[in-house]
Amino acid sequence: MEPYWADEDVTLYLGDCREILPALGVTADCIIADPPYGETSLAWDRWPEGWLEAVADVTRSLWCFGSLRMYLEHGPEFKAAGWKLSQDIIWEKHNGSSLFNDRFKRVHEQPTHWYRGGWASVYHETPVTNDATARTVRRKFKPAQWGEIRPGQYASEDGGPRLMRSVIAVRSMHGRAIHRTQKPPGILEPMITYACPPGGLFIDPAAGSCSSLVVARMTGRRAIGIELHEPHAEAAARWLSQMTLGEAS
Repeated sequence: MEPYWADEDVTLYLGDCREILPALGVTADCIIADPPYGETSLAWDRWPEGWLEAVADVTRSLWCFGSLRMYLEHGPEFKAAGWKLSQDIIWEKHNGSSLFNDRFKRVHEQPTHWYRGGWASVYHETPVTNDATARTVRRKFKPAQWGEIRPGQYASEDGGPRLMRSVIAVRSMHGRAIHRTQKPPGILEPMITYACPPGGLFIDPAAGSCSSLVVARMTGRRAIGIELHEPHAEAAARWLSQMTLGEAS
């Protein structure tokens, strides 16, 4: 397969992932997919039949962006392809869109993590944050008259790291994107670092703007992207080229 664009860390292919993935002959540590949800009548919003089987042949770890409506409709396809649900997270956006004016305004998307085989053998490194609340801990000491004098019986301890919460608030890319459904680095980074080890191989089968490839490279992962539409691939290649030149300088 001839890449559409490549450097030493990132390779971008133009075409259908259902055709390209089998031809590459690679095994990926993780895949992050943002397929069309199939919720509207827009021409581009069509669920790609068979993509779950295609990615199952190259990885055992899958993040998928989606909505509850999408998962309810296509859940049997995940199961038929051998995918088991690990967890879901909520991406809370600063704004959103409403398909209907008689329902709550939807300002979130719901990435889900799926795996195949045994969970223990699937790489997962949960991100932590350093914003745990400091607390005061009561300790018991020997009385001073026993000959051992210590500081006061109260000690303050810093909160330290804690597991990242499953609801993650990140501004969407509205007004700044080169692709209509472009995802921001703030939501992609914890997903990639959770499921792909440093130096590992990450694949995005519906790469769009290739923002996931940029994040993968910035976090020390190798990345392969596949994009079906050439205008999007061309814009992504320009972005990747500019970043390469900027890093080199």
